[in-house]
Amino acid sequence: MSDYAGQTIALLTQHGKETVIAPVLEPILGCVVQRIDGYDTDQLGTFTRDTPRPGTQLEAARRKARVGMELSGLPVGLASEGSFGPDPFTGLFPWNVEMLVWIDDRLGIEVVGMAQGPAQGGHVQTGDWAAVEAFAEEEGFPAHQLVMRPQDQDDPRLLKGIADWDQLKQGFDTCLAQSSNAQVFVELDLRAFANPTRMARIAEAAQDLLKRLQSPCPACQVPGFWITERQPGLTCSSCGQPTQIHKAEVWQCPGCQHRVVEPRQDRRFADPQHCARCNP
Repeated sequence: MSDYAGQTIALLTQHGKETVIAPVLEPILGCVVQRIDGYDTDQLGTFTRDTPRPGTQLEAARRKARVGMELSGLPVGLASEGSFGPDPFTGLFPWNVEMLVWIDDRLGIEVVGMAQGPAQGGHVQTGDWAAVEAFAEEEGFPAHQLVMRPQDQDDPRLLKGIADWDQLKQGFDTCLAQSSNAQVFVELDLRAFANPTRMARIAEAAQDLLKRLQSPCPACQVPGFWITERQPGLTCSSCGQPTQIHKAEVWQCPGCQHRVVEPRQDRRFADPQHCARCNP
């Protein structure tokens, strides 16, 4: 039986994230994910840059989880936080990282699930309605909602939640009339309920969290026993020198801190292309 069978889990959200998180966790863990509201999570940072997010993505998720636990009085809380930036491979494409933090004050543990991948996150600055129409179609509007402002990306006059073509045209006309440079800035609304691509990524993060919660520590049986480190040093198949490719994984308990080092089983040697000596 799951450690969380019959437990109610506080989830602080005002953007509908419970619709993709609860169906993943509840059937397997036997818990109830309770949506907690009454707190404006936009106070902790917005993607539209009008409220900067203090601290890291993980710290923001922790704050949300703690607020939900305090408001509900529940000992177990859950929160989601997303981030957007350039992809880690080429730096050319928008990339989304989603993080789910699970805090259990009964067991004194924190477990973090993650998912990442390509994002819908484009923008356009233009004074041409046809260009806005083309951008909207390319980005999957109206399923993916839009945000608009006059002049440029830093203008504080902001229209959020644009979800149909009439709203889009009215918003464009309004922003263009307010603009002193005959330009309108349009971008994706990255709030979860307004961005199906992001919502799917949150569901993936919930699946990752579920796997971790189903992994008990071999020493104390607390859930969340997972990989915390990968140790480099896999031997080059050509020259025999250690490389930066990992040779072992370190598994650790979030409760008792029990650690197990597991040597890599899927390969014994690194390709010479990853060797500083063979491929300097």
